[in-house]
Amino acid sequence: MKRLIITAVVAVVGTGSAVAGPVAPSAVVFKEGAVEASLTGVAGDPAAGKKAFINRKQGNCLACHATSDLKDQPFHGEIGPALDGVAGRWTTAQLRGIVSNAKNTFEGTIMPAFYRDSGFHRVKKKFKGKTILTAQQVEDVVAYLKTLK
Repeated sequence: MKRLIITAVVAVVGTGSAVAGPVAPSAVVFKEGAVEASLTGVAGDPAAGKKAFINRKQGNCLACHATSDLKDQPFHGEIGPALDGVAGRWTTAQLRGIVSNAKNTFEGTIMPAFYRDSGFHRVKKKFKGKTILTAQQVEDVVAYLKTLK
């Protein structure tokens, strides 16, 4: 019985679940642009994701994308594609990859990498080594996007 419990504990810790904390930006594993594993081991909250999506100091997704779900919000962008129906076009893993770093899916995109903290040029000191969104905010935004059917 002890052996079974120890094996279970090792398996849980070895999966990078919430026990170990969020996945570091440099440790995110992309497979053809998708990120299969949760960045936090905690389910995303669509309501929190919606807030990050519209927040001009966080996701600021509306600066480039439009969605009829947020028609009450001003200044929808037209640079990126409209996101109505995005839940049917992309899997959760694909959306997680796109939000984390869209450059792994769309070559030449101007969409920022929201969960990347290095490899940039001319970064202001106060932003060095930081991501635009936290790992949980990425999960939350993905959960919100999955509501856009």
